[in-house]
Amino acid sequence: MQPAIDASVYIVDDDASVREALAWLLRSRRLASQAYDSAEAFLAQVEGAHLPTRPACLLLDVRMPGMSGLALFERLVERGLHLSLPVIFLTGHADVPTAVSMVKRGAFDFCEKPFSDNALVDRVEQALAQSATVVQAQQARERLRQRLSELTERERAVMQLVIEGLPNKRIADQLDISVRTVEVHRARVFDKMEVKSAVELANLLREV
Repeated sequence: MQPAIDASVYIVDDDASVREALAWLLRSRRLASQAYDSAEAFLAQVEGAHLPTRPACLLLDVRMPGMSGLALFERLVERGLHLSLPVIFLTGHADVPTAVSMVKRGAFDFCEKPFSDNALVDRVEQALAQSATVVQAQQARERLRQRLSELTERERAVMQLVIEGLPNKRIADQLDISVRTVEVHRARVFDKMEVKSAVELANLLREV
């Protein structure tokens, strides 16, 4: 059975039975998953990668040998990944206060063991929806930065004065170029930035 959406759920838990049960549960809701038996194994997979490039979330056990789930979460926060890769902690009763504090630090949620299958998958789907929104926004900003990098130095100068609201004549005077040259550069800026007006351009640049 193919996943219902193009998304991944990462499972990090040292208990093989838990990993298998979660993978089966996710498959039953047509969600793809990848399982890891330790925080170190997960980090080795993602280290250096700019994840995620598609919606994803992480089901993370709090207590594990070696690096704990809490330490892994802190590493994700340091890399700014906890928004595009929402973390749902899997906790025992004794770990609930700790999990609550991690939610305040930016974790998406926590589920206490034994958890309700339907409730957990519902939260996974909500986490994936958040991830999709964040990933799409990040990709849009990256495309915008790419378009900006294609502007020449002169085009950047003209663009700055355009978004300040100066008319072509004043831009020409400030840059000591002809009005016709300003018009040409302005048109190229609009074309490269894929906008049709100075207002649209100014609004777009607020997203950088």
